[in-house]
Amino acid sequence: MTSLLYNEDALVGVRRIADASVDLVIADPPYGLGKDYGNDSDRLGAQEYLAWSERWLDAVAPKLTANGSLYVFLTWQHSPEVFSHIKTRFTMVNEIIWDRRVPSMGGSTRKFSSVHDNIGFFVKSRDYYFDVDAVRIPYDAETKKARSRSIFVGKKWLEVGYNPKDVWSVSRLHRQHAERADHPTQKPLEIVERMVLASCPPGGTVLDPFMGSGTSAVAAARHGRHFVGFELNPDYFAIVQSRVAAVATGQMRLALQEHETASVRLDRTGAAAFD
Repeated sequence: MTSLLYNEDALVGVRRIADASVDLVIADPPYGLGKDYGNDSDRLGAQEYLAWSERWLDAVAPKLTANGSLYVFLTWQHSPEVFSHIKTRFTMVNEIIWDRRVPSMGGSTRKFSSVHDNIGFFVKSRDYYFDVDAVRIPYDAETKKARSRSIFVGKKWLEVGYNPKDVWSVSRLHRQHAERADHPTQKPLEIVERMVLASCPPGGTVLDPFMGSGTSAVAAARHGRHFVGFELNPDYFAIVQSRVAAVATGQMRLALQEHETASVRLDRTGAAAFD
């Protein structure tokens, strides 16, 4: 699977991507909250931010196939306006709430603490690709035991697991987390992999206009999807390159191990061995 990584502004680079050639867009744009990404990309005023959001969405939208999907990470400050704009071009399937599992400590004493991100899930048509079986969550042993009555025996759903709900409780990546890269708003791989597996067919193409630390690129590479992505910050771009290279190296190492195991097995049975 190919990974095309570009260290440039997505609004410029996306013009090179053919229309209707991308199966899934995963976008984690700046939220307009003044975060430091090494540039002024997150320091726009409210009206400027909304105008910029419309520009990148209008640039990306034509790249999706007829049955393609779009996931957009945002926060409550701007999600109503941005999601409303997207709904002029797409059908909204879900608003997913990512519960970041922020510990109960500190925070403002003048409001309720914000501990979630909003994720909009949009599609171009009713005939959109969605593989729920790829992302089912297994039932635990206690639940299976509780469903042991005859009316539940042999039920497929009990064996294959349940469909994820629209509240995803996945811990944010703390600085000590093994997955953590040097990026202030890195998203957990678990979340992005769920999007890739559910909404991009095997061998399909994922587009990320704001790669950040490259989690979407890693998810695509790990699961046999092509990938195209853009990142403006050269330091973050280097992180993306490193993470994608690590996936490729790991896959190559695994393939070599499987090859060596097969060679030994074939040799011992008297069949022709691999070179």
